[in-house]
Amino acid sequence: MGFSLLALVVLVGLLGPLLAGRESWHLPAVVGELLGGLLVGASGLRLLDSTEPTFTVLAQVGFALVMFVVGSNVPVRDVTVRRALRRGLVGALLVGVLAAVAGVGLAALFGTGHAALYGVVIASSSAALILPIIASLGLHGIAQLTAQVAIADAVCIVALPLAINPARAASTALGAVAVVAGAGLVFFVLRRLDRDGLRKRLHRLSERRKFALELRINVLLLFGLAALAQFAQVSVLLAGFALGLVVAAIGEPRRLARQLFGITEGFFGPLFFVWLGASISLSELGSHPAMILLGVCLGAAAILSHLVARLVSQPLLLGVVAAGQLGVPVAAAALGTQLHLLRPGEDAALLLGALLTIAATTVAASLRARRERGVSDRPVMTS
Repeated sequence: MGFSLLALVVLVGLLGPLLAGRESWHLPAVVGELLGGLLVGASGLRLLDSTEPTFTVLAQVGFALVMFVVGSNVPVRDVTVRRALRRGLVGALLVGVLAAVAGVGLAALFGTGHAALYGVVIASSSAALILPIIASLGLHGIAQLTAQVAIADAVCIVALPLAINPARAASTALGAVAVVAGAGLVFFVLRRLDRDGLRKRLHRLSERRKFALELRINVLLLFGLAALAQFAQVSVLLAGFALGLVVAAIGEPRRLARQLFGITEGFFGPLFFVWLGASISLSELGSHPAMILLGVCLGAAAILSHLVARLVSQPLLLGVVAAGQLGVPVAAAALGTQLHLLRPGEDAALLLGALLTIAATTVAASLRARRERGVSDRPVMTS
């Protein structure tokens, strides 16, 4: 893979910010990046070969970094979110039950045998998608929603490697335990260094001498956990997300956050999503129209399942917001493609379902914001 193709990847990736730049749409940049990959990959001009080894390795680095950033953005230290954990947990459990039922039904209806995978995808919520939309619109009363999304995101990311290949569930579970244990060890070591003041001294030295030591150390830890994940034959998504949670729990310095944002959103993240789009063949959807219906059903099932959180006082519009998916279906499509576990067109169906939930989340969040502004602008009647 030469510099000409790398330049093409970066150019195509700019379609993400181009579409996301329209603030009223509230679209994540990943949508444009996936569409760009579809345009130049197997579904379009075939300028990019997703099976090229160097491209694949760079995409895996991007995958790990994307999940690292997602994990680091989970608000595990937010006091208001902690107070809402109980109702958020109950809401996530209720959604999970309905998602499991829907997954079994869809797997039987379409004859794919992927009930567990569909259940995990339907139950998932994307903190990386939902939290920025909430912040941009300034929505209120979202502590329970945030807690539910964080719980669902964490649980579904851990469960996905087990669900996508149930035949290897035992060995995958052991591998997942090894990665989580490794992340736990990193947490205790970093917390000790933080309490001893070494972390602050390192931060000051790095800032004064322009060494970027925090970024280097975190990338080293990420690649170390990713290597452990590969050795244990589990996805690097778990390594990235687990380390992100560790950093979020300890407290991510603003400087490190900016550095991670730069290398992830500036290059490796778009490269991964362009690679994923390039690996998907939409022609298989045309050859297997049932997969189009499967994608629509997955998206509808996710939206309807998340409405059950109304039983624990979650407003219906926020229930629709919580249905927004990104990381888990993308990871499912990527893993399924790599391991050759999905049927023709099934990876595209997973992404189609995710795009439907993104559209529903965007509309519901906008309606909620307008309703809140309408209430706040209403004149107060006095006697």
